Amino acid sequence: MKNFDVIIAGCGAAGLYSAINLPSDFRILVLSKRELTLCNSALAQGGIAGVYKSPTDDPELHKQDTFIAGGFENDPVSTDVLVHEAAIDIDRIIGLGVDFDKKEDGDYHRTLEGGHGKHRIFHHKDSTGYEIETKLLAYVQTLPNVEIWENAVMTDVKKTETGFSFHILKGEEFVTANSHFAVFATGGIGRVYEYTTNSAIATGDGIALAYKLGARIKNLSYIQFHPTAFNNRDKRECFLISEAVRGEGAYLKNCHHERFMHRYDKRLELAPRDVVSHSIIFEAKRTGSDEFFLDISYKDPEFIKNRFPMIYKNLLDAGYDMTKDLIPIFPCQHYLMGGIDVDTYARTSVEGLYACGECSHTGVHGNNRLASNSLLEALVFSRRAAHDIAEKNAAHTKEFTQAEFEDHSHSPHIPHGIRTKIRRIMQSAYFVIPDVEEVFKGYREICELKESLDRGDYKIDRDYVEASSLCTCAYIILTDCMKIATENAELTTSEGEDMYSEDQELTIKKDETDYLF
Repeated sequence: MKNFDVIIAGCGAAGLYSAINLPSDFRILVLSKRELTLCNSALAQGGIAGVYKSPTDDPELHKQDTFIAGGFENDPVSTDVLVHEAAIDIDRIIGLGVDFDKKEDGDYHRTLEGGHGKHRIFHHKDSTGYEIETKLLAYVQTLPNVEIWENAVMTDVKKTETGFSFHILKGEEFVTANSHFAVFATGGIGRVYEYTTNSAIATGDGIALAYKLGARIKNLSYIQFHPTAFNNRDKRECFLISEAVRGEGAYLKNCHHERFMHRYDKRLELAPRDVVSHSIIFEAKRTGSDEFFLDISYKDPEFIKNRFPMIYKNLLDAGYDMTKDLIPIFPCQHYLMGGIDVDTYARTSVEGLYACGECSHTGVHGNNRLASNSLLEALVFSRRAAHDIAEKNAAHTKEFTQAEFEDHSHSPHIPHGIRTKIRRIMQSAYFVIPDVEEVFKGYREICELKESLDRGDYKIDRDYVEASSLCTCAYIILTDCMKIATENAELTTSEGEDMYSEDQELTIKKDETDYLF
């Protein structure tokens, strides 16, 4: 009973939508690392971007905005798929019960967000991700061919002759489950930083295991720092002030309560996220202060309360009334553009392994994701993955091979403080604008931690899995950062020494430090 046609790791929008689009005669297992709705999908506020029954918009315009936001590093084929198939999945989830806000005339209310040239963001108030996540979950729970395991940590995955074997810590017990196909939809890597908008599950487990399986990982250093996270310095998980607040007219203000975006970009508050985050850092250097605010208090209070009920309540709980007060904000780690490299059907370089959602690298985001393209990407490519699996399964063997795993149950628990150290290293090395000296220093420290975790005989539990995943992701990110840095810097090393040795000397070209990435 532990053999499945497909095992899906992840219970967010990408994982659930994969299950929905797979054939009804498939036996499917969905793994939820913790409680079912604890995922980044459920935290998405702004909405889902797409051209759907719009008389004034066009997919090509959506593609153009996506390219501009992504620095024209976007994969053109994947981006074309994203924008032209958006209507398919928006229509499908509406059919599954997702409730998008409508205007008085009955048409859908489409809002505007930074980087978009048209009003094309479908939303459910300011909690669109939760609306989509809960409606998809409710539907999946009605499917008799789908089994969901809650509080199931994927500790290891091995390739077998017939597909894959998963080693899973289900509650307090280890279970081995086998499948012909595997879909990783495990979300992002936010917990590799001290401060993030991501949920507690975002430790990069799927990326780390795919790396171990030999899958190609691409552009993991392409990390988005959202410019308007609520600046509560006491909590690791920062509450996001949605892009849509600026889309509805909010102003960005500095420590003097003055607007400042005109100094950096003609699009002002509606510039793409990376531009706004960089502008805040530059303005902080100019003013000598890291106090920044978002101000929408000039708008009608009832409009604000009705349009942003969740944000309004959360801020009120924190002591701020957004209808009257300035909202303290500062950039914070938010999203990952890189990940497990896939094609337009979410196929990885490992046969039978697929990756969808934030853990994947489809190439549609380039070096900076356009607002509200994330939920769309999760739906479009998970649907395409499901259809590809369905086509391949007909010729697949009905037998299952099971791998052997060890849990090191009698081994010691990992040393205290490893995850905290990883977060400190990453926050110092690469926050919005990388610190090249800290990148190289951090790389050496991460290598030592990774060697200890890889070779150490530690008990396999949730703590070990998350520490190992974070360390692996940090290692890949900093390796990428060093490669990029060497293309923008003059390196002098002793003859015959390794380029990344302790003795290397790094000389940065004048005026390039702010533009290394």
